[in-house]
Amino acid sequence: MAKAVIEHASASLVARGLTKIYRTGEVEIHALRGADFDLQPGELVVLLGPSGSGKSTLLNILGGLDTPTAGTVRFRDHDLTDAGEGGLTAFRREHVGFVFQFYNLIPSLTARENVALVTEIARAPLKPEDALSLVGLEERTEHFPAQLSGGEQQRVAIARAIAKQPEILLCDEPTGALDSETGILVLEAIERVNRELGTSTAVITHNTVVSGMADRVVHIADGRIAAVEHNAERQSPSELAW
Repeated sequence: MAKAVIEHASASLVARGLTKIYRTGEVEIHALRGADFDLQPGELVVLLGPSGSGKSTLLNILGGLDTPTAGTVRFRDHDLTDAGEGGLTAFRREHVGFVFQFYNLIPSLTARENVALVTEIARAPLKPEDALSLVGLEERTEHFPAQLSGGEQQRVAIARAIAKQPEILLCDEPTGALDSETGILVLEAIERVNRELGTSTAVITHNTVVSGMADRVVHIADGRIAAVEHNAERQSPSELAW
């Protein structure tokens, strides 16, 4: 019991009893049903579950993009549940990087310029060139999105997310639109960011193979945490058998 208390006290994020109900007319959709979740400093967690299980809803609440119907979320000593829109905006801007399935790059800007959009508003950012180098794109900084492959565009999106040096990186199906070979390159970029910058990282996927690269695997079903597994050793993405 004492060990658990220590872990919770040091966690980057602590969520307790998260419930999310969406209402459409008289219909209620229970996306989360009392979920508890911790994200430890420097940890890489994979969240597994089928479509509609509540994975994205959980990630959106953890990242301050959405608020729970019930339950609490804490970042360090700060209660995000009652932070208000201004507080959540500051939390997202200063502490969280997001990577989604679709890259959302600006077509008229180069890779470096897309990353620079974030570094211009961050407190202690990486140089755009350094962020792109971290994801293996040091030779592609002046290329426009249309000149990049899907995997390269996703790696630009990762560079953009981590250029402000966030404590937390949240990735929602980052390989969902990619083939296996390209997906491995993207996962290698995420793993390198986690390892070299110490960024607490959560990756949503429906691909069970990806769980091998995690410190911890959280299974989500019907809005609940169904099971949690700890890997004795993390596999590198190149070792994953797709």
